[in-house]
Amino acid sequence: MAESNVGDKTLVKIAVAFDSLATVAADSNNGAAVEVAPFSHACSLVSPLFGCLGIAFKFAEMDYVAKVKDLAEASKSIQTLPSMIDLDVQANCVRNAGSHTRNLLKVKRGLDMVRVLFEQMLVTEGNSLRDPASKAYEQVFAPYHGWAIRKAVSAGMYAIPTKEQLMKKLNEDEASAKVQMQNYATASAVLIQYIDKLFISRELGIDW
Repeated sequence: MAESNVGDKTLVKIAVAFDSLATVAADSNNGAAVEVAPFSHACSLVSPLFGCLGIAFKFAEMDYVAKVKDLAEASKSIQTLPSMIDLDVQANCVRNAGSHTRNLLKVKRGLDMVRVLFEQMLVTEGNSLRDPASKAYEQVFAPYHGWAIRKAVSAGMYAIPTKEQLMKKLNEDEASAKVQMQNYATASAVLIQYIDKLFISRELGIDW
């Protein structure tokens, strides 16, 4: 992906979009529901990040982008995330490949991976991204991947960009990036918890 496409303060856009989603999610006990359209839009802003991480996350980028596209399509006829899940429950297709609910679960994992990556970047000294990226992968994706994918990711970690290279691709300086990464980590944690609750309250589980 060309650097010019990725720049333009990607992290600021991501942090702002997820902050407004987190505000709605935090108010869910009072009947507020996260809408599919702003959710899929916010998720699409995260897509370039996977592209910036190189070959190790190529599989995640392709999978994530396709699933986000499906949710954006769903937003044309379905208003909220809870109603989207309920429609799949009624149609008895929650776990079917390609169902909106299954895609939501996969997208949520992508968001979680980025959250852990940012948290690790904030506490890891030095210019290398290998350790933060490996920890994020191990924590979020590895439990659901077979040996071959795990092996390929591990090999790809050697080609991962440095923090400096990533900042350059994202058109960010380190001080501002740290603020935005922390903002995203905080907001996405609230949103991820909200999505988990939607699954658990319907007894769908989240480990599949």
